[in-house]
Amino acid sequence: MFKDQLQQFGLTKTQSAVMDYLFEFGEAKARDIAKSINQPRGVVYKSLDELLAMDLIEKKDQAKKISVFIAKHPRSLEKLLEKKEQEINQNKKIFEEVLPSLVSNYNLTINRPGVKFYEGKDGMEKILEDTLTSKTEILLFINTDSLNEEEKFKEINEEYKRKRIRRGVKKRILRVGKKPEMAFGTSDDKYDAITEIRYLEKTDLPFKSNVQIYDGKISYQIIDQENIISILIEDKNIYAMNKAWFEMLWEMATD
Repeated sequence: MFKDQLQQFGLTKTQSAVMDYLFEFGEAKARDIAKSINQPRGVVYKSLDELLAMDLIEKKDQAKKISVFIAKHPRSLEKLLEKKEQEINQNKKIFEEVLPSLVSNYNLTINRPGVKFYEGKDGMEKILEDTLTSKTEILLFINTDSLNEEEKFKEINEEYKRKRIRRGVKKRILRVGKKPEMAFGTSDDKYDAITEIRYLEKTDLPFKSNVQIYDGKISYQIIDQENIISILIEDKNIYAMNKAWFEMLWEMATD
């Protein structure tokens, strides 16, 4: 009845068949289970031992009688899901740790940049979240005047700014446009402590986008009314080139 579903919880085919039988018929002897599910008795005994170890069944021993096995309450299966979730989280953590090395080796071997393309607010937030994992400071080139015309940009940027402050991720920002008349922030502002801003006072630059350079990656965020696009590129040469032009412009900019 439930063999396929039980396998989805992480049980083997035989374990699922044994559990399914016990759920349907209650307590049973190993030989009866083996006969019913058409499996060798030795294979069934092995599965029963495994299910006992997983705390999914009970074994009832009676004097001068053959032992019988009983399924525990179906709620006990939740432990399997919890274990599976823990394994997924652990594997994800290992993946995130090894990914930079894998990407680096891949790029060296194949000489092909990794490119990810996203549309919509969720995609932009995903790439911005990636910047907060950076092991280097973030270098940001932005046309703030144009982007500030977009309400969605201001909404996303405010939330991103709060997250960056909480995590203490440092950033240098090169803003294109008119320099504000008043100085930004205060001496005890947490934002100021992790942020350095310079200005390139250029006007009539209508592009509504920014570039973030960090940790061997380049990300582009573009917001123009309903058009929200994000691009992430992982390539050592593209990263080095963008970092070089940023540093040159940084020297030309004013505080």
